[in-house]
Amino acid sequence: MVSQSALPRRPLGRTGLQASILGFGTAPLGDLFLELDDRTAIAAASRALELGINLLDTSPHYGNGLSEHRCGTALRRVKRQDVVLCTKTGRWMDPFHRPETRSGFVGGHPHRAVVDYSYDGTMRSVEQSLLRLGTDRIDLLLIHDVDVWTHGQAAIEDRFREAMAGAYVALDRLRSEGVVAGIGIGVNEAEMCVRFAQAGSFDVMLLAGRYSLLEQPALKEFMPLALKQGIAVLLGGVFNSGILATGPVAGAKYNYQDAPPEILSRVAEIQRVCAAHGVALPTAALHFALGHPAVASVVLGGQSPQEVERNLAALTTEVPAALWSDLKAARLLDTEAPVPR
Repeated sequence: MVSQSALPRRPLGRTGLQASILGFGTAPLGDLFLELDDRTAIAAASRALELGINLLDTSPHYGNGLSEHRCGTALRRVKRQDVVLCTKTGRWMDPFHRPETRSGFVGGHPHRAVVDYSYDGTMRSVEQSLLRLGTDRIDLLLIHDVDVWTHGQAAIEDRFREAMAGAYVALDRLRSEGVVAGIGIGVNEAEMCVRFAQAGSFDVMLLAGRYSLLEQPALKEFMPLALKQGIAVLLGGVFNSGILATGPVAGAKYNYQDAPPEILSRVAEIQRVCAAHGVALPTAALHFALGHPAVASVVLGGQSPQEVERNLAALTTEVPAALWSDLKAARLLDTEAPVPR
């Protein structure tokens, strides 16, 4: 098991903060796909912090505030200064109306999420988050889900303008006042990362699913731009919703849905190359994601303390350089992609 002293940390852009190379993502603590009891959920977050993971990533969206509430309990059991706390804006919770849709969250609080990227809506969201988390400051604050995946092609331009005119102005003010150390965005599309990076001054960006062992659309434009501008990249979804963790089994998930045949086939080829080198597929996926110099941390979710321990254990596994060479030779990996050394 990786000890706290052995878990490396990387700088988070210009914030002065450093994050463990493995972060703890708390969407599962909002009852994503599976209802968790409080004891198990909070124990997972506590175990992550105990083992030296200092980056705790949450959002009001995760269970309509439930994830933040559970994270707040875990935070009260440690020294606040030892944790880099990341949460998001873009939704505030209306406690007087029940949710209309769950978006994959099968449990959560009985509060309706109101999508709102305005200045006032952002300030309301931040205030609610501080109360749920039981803290007086947030280290990283991200504008959440301004992407086509969430809002559709017809609405994305309006959402982007609203976010830059409202949420960005609010976050920039909170950064200048020291309420937050760094600001950024959290999205599922590399193209939106580029747009935001060109439109404002951001410290960090959390990109889910678009830079992984399976696909690297962020490689050509966003990753070089992040390096140039000093933006720390946090990678989520490095298992592409599960298929790089489970392999190409029946019912394997890709982009939150059942994986199509072409994805199952490609993952099977990647898995065969990994097996030839004696490396488990999820271990290769984790190590590859950490190989790019723009990446500060890979944020992995966990439903239990045991899952957290397994994720950390994967970091201790040696991955031979020949694995990356063979994947590139088989055209299963972009030949320009940096790999761990």
